[in-house]
Amino acid sequence: MATFKIPENMFEFSQYLGFLLFLTVLTIGFWLMFFLVGFVSYWIGGATWEAYKEKRAKKKQQQQSV
Repeated sequence: MATFKIPENMFEFSQYLGFLLFLTVLTIGFWLMFFLVGFVSYWIGGATWEAYKEKRAKKKQQQQSV
């Protein structure tokens, strides 16, 4: 039966910092994507609603002028 020895220093401190940096960038990227998806959908929805209101007002104006 083979014995397994757990290494005392599994990672160097610089590897640990690199891993923390990776997790930080990944988390920031996730929340930025989450924010941008919400903001862009809000922006597109608002632009669509404004275009619809303009078309409706223009159509109403044309009906009143006839």
